[in-house]
Amino acid sequence: MIDPLLEALPPRVPLARLPTPLEPSPRLGARLGVELLYKRDDLTGLELSGNKARKLEFLVADAEARGADVLVTCGGVQSNHCRATAFAAARRGLGCVVLLRTPDPAAPPAPEANALLDRLAGADVRFVSHAEYRRRAERMAEVAAELEARGRAPYVIPEGGSNALGSLGYVVAMAELRDQLPAAWREGPFTIAYAAGSGGTGAGIEVGVRAAALAGAAPLGLAVCNDAEYFREVIATICAEARRRWPALPAVDAAEVRVEGGFVGPGYGETTPEGLEIVRRAAREDGVLLDPVYTGKAMLGVAGLAARGALPSPRVVLLHSGGGFGAFPYARLLAP
Repeated sequence: MIDPLLEALPPRVPLARLPTPLEPSPRLGARLGVELLYKRDDLTGLELSGNKARKLEFLVADAEARGADVLVTCGGVQSNHCRATAFAAARRGLGCVVLLRTPDPAAPPAPEANALLDRLAGADVRFVSHAEYRRRAERMAEVAAELEARGRAPYVIPEGGSNALGSLGYVVAMAELRDQLPAAWREGPFTIAYAAGSGGTGAGIEVGVRAAALAGAAPLGLAVCNDAEYFREVIATICAEARRRWPALPAVDAAEVRVEGGFVGPGYGETTPEGLEIVRRAAREDGVLLDPVYTGKAMLGVAGLAARGALPSPRVVLLHSGGGFGAFPYARLLAP
């Protein structure tokens, strides 16, 4: 059922090491009261680029098909997506410009973690203020126009690679997950928990579980910024656009998209003691590296909902979407 559908999807370039493993939690899951499996998309390769590698396979293929020679994208200073795009560009022999959001572009942050790796991969790093970032689509269009005036052929990738084309990476991932699930899980019910940061991964999961006939799967986004309603709307919009462009894909009813917003903390990139502690516990009890910005908040959401008996199912696949380099700027807070 799914394989002919995958063959009908647009071309992609090989950037990710697939399939990624599906591994049981040695200890933490049981202590949280859930049967926990990690879908190890932190191991997609492309220098530990996590979920971004799957999206970029489709996006870079489209860029190359259009004759692009430079990728333009945006994100926060510690954006996993920007770093992944920089390395994808380097691998494919393309240029890369990244717009990084920072409070004061005149006093940019130190080049550490992802912000260092952007530079190592050869990206043209440009800092923009929070006010400028609110009009990021316009700013990227301006950069593209500047590049065109210099004879370059830019291709603009949205924040997080989160559009209909990028989301197809997680349609593929759900076919992969279907074939890896233990036999006892295949009829469900089980929860697929993921960090919702820009909506593309969630949209791909929603379309993918339907395309792969994972009838017992209940996708659950854990917001890492904004609120739950924002992500429900974004995910539903991307799903609808994917269906419009590729009619063979199944429809997603917006009312069925579930996102929980109670684990964001003070805001994007900001932490709580509980969030830091779940990152420590995953490292010490399961030997798995989460980060405070994305996967740590997803795991915190799993723990919090499990404690209230509010998960769709206590059988949980946590989509580990990567982001390990994002732990380093929090070293002082995470250290014992």
